Amino acid sequence: MSTPSGKIEIYTTLFCPFCMRAKQLLNAKGVMYYETDVTTRLSLRKAMTERAGGHTSVPQIFIDGQHIGGCNDLLALERSGQLDRLLQVAS
Repeated sequence: MSTPSGKIEIYTTLFCPFCMRAKQLLNAKGVMYYETDVTTRLSLRKAMTERAGGHTSVPQIFIDGQHIGGCNDLLALERSGQLDRLLQVAS
């Protein structure tokens, strides 16, 4: 699955508190993102795992085709001040 540039993607599952937190941050930033729920879709989860370099946990976040990681990685980018720059490029 290839990702067009300028796109924010997040792979999630239902009832995942880390997924909810990551989406809350993205919503607070006012950016549009594409969510793929992999709760019951094994083929999509497999594609996510391949794109994420073997990471199987959710969320897995991609900004402008670059793998960011999970919720903690997204929050670390926010704390360091780098998230806004990445989101600006993807908008």
